[in-house]
Amino acid sequence: MIPVLVFTPLVTALLAGLGGRAMGATAAKGLTTAGLFLSAALSWVIFSQFWLEGAQGYTVPLLDWIRSGDLVVQWALKVDTLTAVMLVVITSVSALVHLYSWGYMEEDPSQSRFFAYLSLFTFAMLMLVTADNLVQMFFGWEGVGLASYLLIGFWYYKPSANAAAMKAFVVNRVGDFGFSLGIFATFLVFGTVSLDAILAAVPQHAGQGFSFLGARVDVMTTLCLLLFVGAMGKSAQLGLHTWLPDAMEGPTPVSALIHAATMVTAGVFMVCRLSPMFEASVTAQAVVTCVGAVTALFAASVALVQTDIKRVIAYSTCSQLGYMFFAAGSGAYGAAMFHLFTHAFFKALLFLGAGAVIHAMHHEQDMRFYGGLRKHIPITFAMMTIGTLALTGFFFTAGYYSKDAILEAAFANGSDHARFAFFVGALVALLTSFYSWRLVFLTFYGAPRWAGSEHIQHAMHAHGDHAHGDHGHDEHGHDEHAHNDHAHGHDDHGHHAPSTGTAGYHPHEAPWSMLVPLFVLGVGALGAGWLWHENFVGAHEGGEFWRGSLAFREPLMEAMHHVPAWVIWTPSIAFFLGLAGAAYAYLLRPNVPAAWAKTLSWAYDFLTHKWYFDELYGLVFVRGSMALGRLFWVRGDQRTIDRFGPDGAAAVVAAGSVAARRFQSGYVYSYALVMLVGLAAGAGWFLRGGL
Repeated sequence: MIPVLVFTPLVTALLAGLGGRAMGATAAKGLTTAGLFLSAALSWVIFSQFWLEGAQGYTVPLLDWIRSGDLVVQWALKVDTLTAVMLVVITSVSALVHLYSWGYMEEDPSQSRFFAYLSLFTFAMLMLVTADNLVQMFFGWEGVGLASYLLIGFWYYKPSANAAAMKAFVVNRVGDFGFSLGIFATFLVFGTVSLDAILAAVPQHAGQGFSFLGARVDVMTTLCLLLFVGAMGKSAQLGLHTWLPDAMEGPTPVSALIHAATMVTAGVFMVCRLSPMFEASVTAQAVVTCVGAVTALFAASVALVQTDIKRVIAYSTCSQLGYMFFAAGSGAYGAAMFHLFTHAFFKALLFLGAGAVIHAMHHEQDMRFYGGLRKHIPITFAMMTIGTLALTGFFFTAGYYSKDAILEAAFANGSDHARFAFFVGALVALLTSFYSWRLVFLTFYGAPRWAGSEHIQHAMHAHGDHAHGDHGHDEHGHDEHAHNDHAHGHDDHGHHAPSTGTAGYHPHEAPWSMLVPLFVLGVGALGAGWLWHENFVGAHEGGEFWRGSLAFREPLMEAMHHVPAWVIWTPSIAFFLGLAGAAYAYLLRPNVPAAWAKTLSWAYDFLTHKWYFDELYGLVFVRGSMALGRLFWVRGDQRTIDRFGPDGAAAVVAAGSVAARRFQSGYVYSYALVMLVGLAAGAGWFLRGGL
């Protein structure tokens, strides 16, 4: 069952990618979508075995991969509760994204290629989570990096898409370099890359140290921090986060797939998979906790001022990943995985809902040109409201259970870094509620502001009122591509004065192929937390559910259920304060945000420039790298190597050829003269030697 589950997406990706032209777009879409729904069905069967039947973990060996001295790497599929949870998340969301893409990418001329990339991405992620050893995990790790590069840059003829794909690839290479160093060091210490062997031997190496630059360094801390660098890159933690918002250049289904359930959760999964190693290093846990907490605060603060609907949700993803990491750093690995699980449902719902809004608004992504949409696209409005309720932690939604569990566990941990994370997390819950409801109010409430949109104006001019009433998506794949610079250049939109009125445009609900996935994800966003919270974070049920697949601190899980009442109520209070603030600023007093931005212009500029990380990196790394590259290219390559190497040799040959050509006159006496000169020179040489 498990090999079929894992390799079906690869087979369908190859068939659709290599034979897409021969079989046609419809067949390619049907093949890849059917393959993903098959994998999803098998994933739920495997998950039910661990959830309901108490199955034990097992390994399915496939083949011997590498044998080189002490390095023995077997290609095998490791299946336990942690794997089963990830399988359900990955395949379920991917299958729904495939189905959603039938409607969203309907007019794109490269649908076969798109669906092949989606399935290839899913296969790489499945290889990552079923890895039996670190080398195999690295294979999947790099595979999702490659597939994300292809998907983010899917519209390769757009310079902005190419730049975003390259940025994601380069930033992730930084993290992957740290991850690879961590794998090398782990093999050096443990003598194996097998996960089971490494985790079983952790107690033997706990507390060991080595000397580095005259200082005593803990072995496990070094290994964990190197591995965590890889997690920071893949899961977009502060410092290596800059690729995440730019990844919005890809089609909206790509955003949902990358940001909801797959690539960005790889780092969290890796930390939980190697949790016994992190448990052996208090320093590594503190670093993970603080990085996660600060990332959550950073991303939430930047989301407050974003105007692109997709970028708001992207920064929300970055912030929620911070929650997952400081949960893991606090020792609540079950809570981290619980939030990963529930987050996949409501964040995929929000991204796909945003895609339905963009579809309705002819690919306009700036929320300042929305307004009043709840009457025109009521189904999308209802589904996005459900997703927002879950994200902000409203009572009994999925986010209510998982986010509260993280905050309670951080408080119950009692350490300084965990308490710091708790208070930061409480503040982030307030900010999350504010910017999430800001998105809802700007998009679905108030007077329509559509006439200020260049996209709508272009659509009206190109098709007329009637065409947009019925066929607004006919230019999908063209209008979004041609005008996406406007859609993504949010900081440049200030010169467009949003005007009221519809200008004859009538937003339309998305087709059913896009709405059905929203309904399914809506069910998960409402019920996943209530149904599984005891399994993931229950003091007694949790240990039985995870069965050693991650480090499970039963005393901590017990303590989190006995924290003070004010700790329990803090997330709910933050929810209502954020909701009230957003309602006041965007419904009751819509002029307030502009006044705040003017009064606190320094803070507004700081947030709109995303804490100036891009500018700082551009100054320190990009400009320096470009200058160094030009130095080696112009002075080193062109003026030195080429000048004195191939170009110089070619110039000498050319000059010699010109000189030799002068003697090729075609006259016998010229050749006789040359022969006589040669004979005289030779005779002179021999006579000189004889004398």
